[in-house]
Amino acid sequence: MKKLLVLAISVFTLNMATAQTQVGEVTLPNTLEFSGENLMLNGGGIRKKAMMLKLYSGGLYLAKKSKDAKSIINGDQTMAIRLVITSSFVSSEAMSDAVEEGFEASTQENTSGIASEILKFKGFFSEEIVEGDIFDITYQKGKGSVVYKNDKMLGTIEGMTFKKALFGIWLGNDPADSKLKNGMLGK
Repeated sequence: MKKLLVLAISVFTLNMATAQTQVGEVTLPNTLEFSGENLMLNGGGIRKKAMMLKLYSGGLYLAKKSKDAKSIINGDQTMAIRLVITSSFVSSEAMSDAVEEGFEASTQENTSGIASEILKFKGFFSEEIVEGDIFDITYQKGKGSVVYKNDKMLGTIEGMTFKKALFGIWLGNDPADSKLKNGMLGK
């Protein structure tokens, strides 16, 4: 009986250990669920600025693993990017500025068709941001781009054009951080 109990505890501990992935100082879950769909961690990495400053750890979650950035960006299936803030340098203003720059890069400076959506998205970062905050930037098939902060839904933005530009911030040809992109793609 004692051996059975030890075995059960070992299996439970092993399952708990493999249910998460360490990305820098952050532990990301290996799965997330949105719109009733289970998503698996495709890969993750750290967003750095000026080589030394670690701003956040991020993970890309997909229904099926993929290394193809273009198909992910263009895909009309539920997916998510989780960002865990790891620096006090990430303020509401800094995040808003970074998002603006990200959309400019993602769209090759052609944001006119989604300007109102970008303004709404930037509003999701208007409240104070502190270390440890978790943002889930999701695309949910049939709903649109839905953003959460610490599990609280901030809002939804419809449209594939916006979704493609949004995921292009991290996965596009001119990503926010190329090492983070490669990490999210599992490379």
